[in-house]
Amino acid sequence: MTGGRFAAPAALRRVLAGPPGRRALLPCAIGLLLLALADPRLPLVRAQVESVVVLDITQSMDVVDVQLQGRSVSRLALARAALHEALGRLPCGSRIGLGVFTEHRSVLLLAPLEVCAHLQELRGALARIDGRMAWSGNSEVAKGLNSALRLVRALPEAPSLVFVTDGHEAPPLNPRYRPPMDGTDRASGWLVGVGGLAPVPIPRSDPEGRPLGFWGAREVLQVEPYSQGRGGSVQGERMVEDPAGPAPPDLGATPGREHLSSLREPYLQRLAQETGLRYARLHPGVPLLALLRDPAQQRRQPVPLRPLLVVLALALLALRHAGRVRPGV
Repeated sequence: MTGGRFAAPAALRRVLAGPPGRRALLPCAIGLLLLALADPRLPLVRAQVESVVVLDITQSMDVVDVQLQGRSVSRLALARAALHEALGRLPCGSRIGLGVFTEHRSVLLLAPLEVCAHLQELRGALARIDGRMAWSGNSEVAKGLNSALRLVRALPEAPSLVFVTDGHEAPPLNPRYRPPMDGTDRASGWLVGVGGLAPVPIPRSDPEGRPLGFWGAREVLQVEPYSQGRGGSVQGERMVEDPAGPAPPDLGATPGREHLSSLREPYLQRLAQETGLRYARLHPGVPLLALLRDPAQQRRQPVPLRPLLVVLALALLALRHAGRVRPGV
């Protein structure tokens, strides 16, 4: 055919059919393949994420006081749904790990996996995260956050941390004996609060997740254990470690109402400030995807040129072969 869009390829074939053109293609292809063996890379910024998401699975996260698609759901259900959506919309090459927090420890369930190749595995593991995985009823948030920070720093790529919790400390903390936050290395990531601001009863369940009503005021510690002293102590006697001077700022404890739960936002904001994390509240206006894709979460990663060089070399070899064909065939 002549004219139209087929004219240019036909003319190119006539040029390549000549001996000089064919001879030039082979060394060019060999040069590209040799360059590919050196594996050159460009230091470009790729919109990829490498994070470990740790979900609080203590019983206060079963409180139903948040909205998802117009219906009331538990705090943990909202966190899982937000992460489920984010996993499917992150760019390929991003890597996400999963962990849980209960008692005073954070535990890694899945090391960071590439989201496109392992989307089914990540979503399958996420769907099975619930309170039945908890081995204790305590919820020592500050210690759990410290544990999560140490966990991500021990991973080879030191991914960022996304720690999702309502901030409810159980038992309550004495401000004088709050564990120091691990601020030796400023952390990268988010401390994400989830829950309503109004105190509501905390659901109670058995180890299999079957509901048993709600926790009552007499069934939970209403004050931190240190203030109760030890048996035989003189009334008003100060503990040896108790420093003199005014008490530190309150941590959001509500003596007499600790069987009720709400989002402890000021407390979480303080923890975020002390650890170098940023704080955000999870709700429909601030999806988890937006936090994960924040520019601060992206990393400068070298882009490999080897695949492109190999494709170009193969294209030149194909053109060299095409140049042997008689024009017009």
